[in-house]
Amino acid sequence: MEISILLAEQILAMFLTMAVGFGVVRAGLFKTEDSRIISNMVVYICNPCVVVHSFQIELTDDKIKGLMIAIGLSVVVHMVLIIGSEILSFIFHFNSIEKASIIYTNAGYLVIPLVGAVLGEEWVFYTTAFILVQTVLMWTHGVKLIGQEKELNIRKILCNPNVIAMIIGIALFALEIRLPTVVDSCVSGFGDMISPASMMVIGMVIGDVDLKWVFRQKRPYLICLLRLIVFPLIAVVAFAGLERSGIHSDAEYILMIVLIATSAPAAAMITQLAQIYGKDSRYASVINVMSVIFCIITMPVMVLSYEMLIAL
Repeated sequence: MEISILLAEQILAMFLTMAVGFGVVRAGLFKTEDSRIISNMVVYICNPCVVVHSFQIELTDDKIKGLMIAIGLSVVVHMVLIIGSEILSFIFHFNSIEKASIIYTNAGYLVIPLVGAVLGEEWVFYTTAFILVQTVLMWTHGVKLIGQEKELNIRKILCNPNVIAMIIGIALFALEIRLPTVVDSCVSGFGDMISPASMMVIGMVIGDVDLKWVFRQKRPYLICLLRLIVFPLIAVVAFAGLERSGIHSDAEYILMIVLIATSAPAAAMITQLAQIYGKDSRYASVINVMSVIFCIITMPVMVLSYEMLIAL
């Protein structure tokens, strides 16, 4: 119960930051296009710094086992989402944007700052598992789904800032190398910027969007229902059962971190891929905006449901 309340408070605080980004665009102080500068800073500086810093912990068998469990769970979650969206597509006839919005979450922008603020910086280590799996799938399955590309783009996967940061972080972790105090302070400082900067970007992106028009669209409600409630609820039940099996001493929090990532809104990257491949990027942004707004309520509810089930 306590963690779900902390999560709700943190999401509300992040929403207020998003409102500031929305407000500065509406007031004419900035343009939506200006968000690209902050977005690049988040993607190429803040996110990698958080990832590298999260690996500055003691190398133990327990940590390695926990990371492997988180990676395994993340793979299973994505497989369920991919297969589930394909099966449901026979009923609802989803297009590629809708499928991608159900499968891929805004884990990088939202989950890292949330986990750091609610559970503590030491737990961000486990968020890298979900982000690693999603990054690989996004640039393979996701690109093929949205852009109909047949060739696997290894270069884009390896050149992804988060993947590079993970490689550096894992190397430092495995070799038990600690960053010098001054460097670590700098890296940590940039990492601390991720939450306000990320939410400012989201707020600025929707700053010139007609929200009345957004909420008049009917089909995105179905996508949000599946992305934020149906599939996360499946994860809640499965993870609550798994937590009782005693797979790890920190199973409760490792499972919760994967659940938070699973419950996150649709990935902002989908809109960018839609723009690159000439798909309906406006529709992708509508789903993204709606899911971001609705997750303020749904994410704490999912975590609360998980806490209640494991307490039974």
